[in-house]
Amino acid sequence: MKIELEEEIFGIIAEFAAKNNYEVYVIGGYVRDLLLKTPSKDIDFVIVGDGVEFAKELAKELNRKQVSIFKNFGTAMFKYKDWELEFVGARKESYSRYSRKPKVTVGTVEDDQKRRDFTINALAISLNKSNLYELIDPFNGLDDLKNKIIRTPLLPDITFSDDPLRMLRGIRFATRLNFEIHKEAFDAIKKNKERIKIVSQERISDELNKILSTAKPSKGLKLLYDTGLLEIIFPELSALAGIETINGIKHKDIFLHTLKVVDTISQKTDNLWLRWAALLHDIGKPATKKFIDNNWTFRAHQTVGAKMIPSIFRRMRLPMNEKMKYVIKLVELHHRPISLVNEPVTDSAIRRLIFDAGEQLEDLMMLVESDITTQFYDKKQKFLQNFSDLRKKIKYVAENDFIRNWQPPIDGNEIMKILNLPPSKIVGELKNEIK
Repeated sequence: MKIELEEEIFGIIAEFAAKNNYEVYVIGGYVRDLLLKTPSKDIDFVIVGDGVEFAKELAKELNRKQVSIFKNFGTAMFKYKDWELEFVGARKESYSRYSRKPKVTVGTVEDDQKRRDFTINALAISLNKSNLYELIDPFNGLDDLKNKIIRTPLLPDITFSDDPLRMLRGIRFATRLNFEIHKEAFDAIKKNKERIKIVSQERISDELNKILSTAKPSKGLKLLYDTGLLEIIFPELSALAGIETINGIKHKDIFLHTLKVVDTISQKTDNLWLRWAALLHDIGKPATKKFIDNNWTFRAHQTVGAKMIPSIFRRMRLPMNEKMKYVIKLVELHHRPISLVNEPVTDSAIRRLIFDAGEQLEDLMMLVESDITTQFYDKKQKFLQNFSDLRKKIKYVAENDFIRNWQPPIDGNEIMKILNLPPSKIVGELKNEIK
């Protein structure tokens, strides 16, 4: 099967490869996304031979002076027009039990495809004269694309044990593309979940951020929970799952509720840290859960949850800066607007909320509105209407305070002096007109 590659860069590289006796293929994410009709400007090439040397020679041919070389990975990269081009030599990999860093040797394009994480990422397109633009698909990745399946080229047990980060990557791709993980791969993730402990926290958090940045993060978060990975990498979030019943009275599953909140807010904003606030807004509930007077309570869970965030961010190597403070602030305040709609509210209470929320007031309101996950339509509409009314009160108080605190640029004495007027009613009228 031939794939049409219309971008001029592919013709340029194919011609250069033929002239200099190189064997070259486009591989990985660019091919996958091209077939999904979402091509990007990041293109990976695999060279049978020395990928770095090929990149240097090609850059010289294209008059590109800046080439980034990563010796540890055997890769080179440079920009050409709108494209980010990355080159690597075809290679074989073998792993030790205690590291995800492989021993690398020179290999063929088939060897390189075998080392790829998933069949949909192992697809390659030839840039060689003998089979120009031919799709190289030894693991039926095209079928997996059509059937929306995440599957490994080799036995999943070996793939995930060799490089456990691939378990998170598989869940991330399933979430981003809305694919399903093949049963054998899913079972292998469950079996190898403990292997995730050899992966650096930075890489784990990077994958988690990418899952949170998708259109529907709940899919990935639920897969993390179902495979047992979440309990290892994020025990506080995993602890939200489950329902307890006393005297026939049960509370809702806080984990499933949290997933709904995250999905709802993700429809409204791309702000990663607002999504983190949604993810953590009820993180303090397990520590505050009590059954009192025949009812479940989670008193001060927002305060307890806010205090948990620094230790979570520190352990997960997330930024301990203004971004963390932003998340803490929203978690700590997320019950304030609710208390203001459930009782007669004074202007001073509204004023305190405006002051405490500051520039994050709109984000706070977005969070509390997303926190409404009831399945009962009438109940949900009532809550939303209450928050709509609260927004109007906030606007009213803010505008009136602005006018009350505003000082006009000219006073009565100056008006009388400029217009040569005696003290009179008209001076006051003129002041009001200016105001």
